[in-house]
Amino acid sequence: MTERQQGNSGRTRSNGRVAVICLGVVAAMTGLSYASVPLYELFCRVTGYGGTTQVAESLPEQVGERIVTVRFNADVNPELPWAFQPVERAVTLQVGESGLAFYRATNQAARTTAGTATFNVTPLKAGQYFNKVECFCFTEQRLAPGESMDMAVSFFVDPAIEEDPNLDDVKTITLSYTFFVDPDAVIEEPQASLRPEEAAAGAGQEPSVN
Repeated sequence: MTERQQGNSGRTRSNGRVAVICLGVVAAMTGLSYASVPLYELFCRVTGYGGTTQVAESLPEQVGERIVTVRFNADVNPELPWAFQPVERAVTLQVGESGLAFYRATNQAARTTAGTATFNVTPLKAGQYFNKVECFCFTEQRLAPGESMDMAVSFFVDPAIEEDPNLDDVKTITLSYTFFVDPDAVIEEPQASLRPEEAAAGAGQEPSVN
């Protein structure tokens, strides 16, 4: 093999390595773009970033000494024809103590509608210590025309908040929900009942004459 041929062969192998590296980078960036949303959501759940609350399976074993007031706020996206508000505006409890609150929703439309609720707490830094045990926001909520429903949320404030000097100034926490139309909901509207003559005609029979 001549010196020129050897040089061309070396450049070909080098170009091939560069192409493989570029393809790898593109694949990695594509994978990260798809993973970025769930990773961000996981980061928020773990750290409480942006006021994201935590989910707990059980209450803490001990109740702390600090007293906090939890206020409740409610909003509805304009596309969802619901009235939505807290039954109580606030509760006061000790950290680690079980709290229970209700929100009331009413479907103001003449059709069945379904919604899902997003949530957060303020101040945002309190999110990592605010735990929900049960919540209507975990699942889709569906209301018939004109139907009202009281929806519960069971929660507690982690006693570990007493050990965080950055939260020493937090005496009040506001829990906020916003309901949106559930885009994945499948709602089958009931068919209007037929008059006897229409039902007979549909069955291929002559309508009876009185």
